Amino acid sequence: MQPLELLSQPVFYLTFVGIAGLMVGSFLNVVIYRLPIMMQREWRKDCVEYLSLDAATYQNPAEAEPFNLLLPPSRCPQCQAPIKPHQNIPVLSYLLLKGRCANCDAAIPARYPAIEAFTGLLSVIVAWHFGFTGHTVLGLLLTWSLIALSFIDIDHQLLPDSITLPLTWLGLLLSLSNWFTDAHASIIGAVAGYLFLWGVYHVFKLTTGKEGMGFGDFKLLALFGAWLGWQYLPQIVLMSTLAGALLGTAMIVFGNQERSKPIPFGPYLAIAGWIALLWGQQINQLYVAISGL
Repeated sequence: MQPLELLSQPVFYLTFVGIAGLMVGSFLNVVIYRLPIMMQREWRKDCVEYLSLDAATYQNPAEAEPFNLLLPPSRCPQCQAPIKPHQNIPVLSYLLLKGRCANCDAAIPARYPAIEAFTGLLSVIVAWHFGFTGHTVLGLLLTWSLIALSFIDIDHQLLPDSITLPLTWLGLLLSLSNWFTDAHASIIGAVAGYLFLWGVYHVFKLTTGKEGMGFGDFKLLALFGAWLGWQYLPQIVLMSTLAGALLGTAMIVFGNQERSKPIPFGPYLAIAGWIALLWGQQINQLYVAISGL
């Protein structure tokens, strides 16, 4: 049996995707942690240049070394000991090390293996849903990106343009070949997705004097419009609003969430958009069937 034929077998296929998802989840931990820091350093640099300030005065000496998604190599945040390859196996290394640094015995946040396992699980679901097709590759790319966006938004209330904008353009390009929707629905979806939340933002600001959401949310909904078409926007907005209201209320009541502290909306949009990616057509058909009764 040829390797490609072997990979197409369901058990091998889902196992391969699951392992790949675990490995990508490990990389997503790096993206979630480092990308906001990279953005902040770039903003600081731009401010110094714009204000014609002395760069040496305002530059942190620790920022002199390269800092990106590849460099420096992963290391313990407590003792700065490099993390060896065998200590960086997704989930397994955490279990073998009993959640502790091998050098200084500092606790390793359980969030890291949780994100790895979560990424692996969602990857398997996407592969099972779309099968051995090109849709799985694209679905995985979107899923992995949504995981990174969600956790960055939770941590920093940011949805980086470096992730949302390329994916939006990719969705528009994919529509030319009718991958998930046609170009007509994709273009209208991208425009409508952005303008809808843009309008909500300004109405809320005019009536309350406060900013209810960030511009990144507009771009994320535009991304889903570009990938799936305008027909899926109502269910995404409805599901994300309901999820945000329910979970937000639960966090305030049971999770010691301060009422004045903003709750990021990006994760709820991501959850709703991911559900629409996999089961949006069935949800729309169910709505039409119910409304036709």
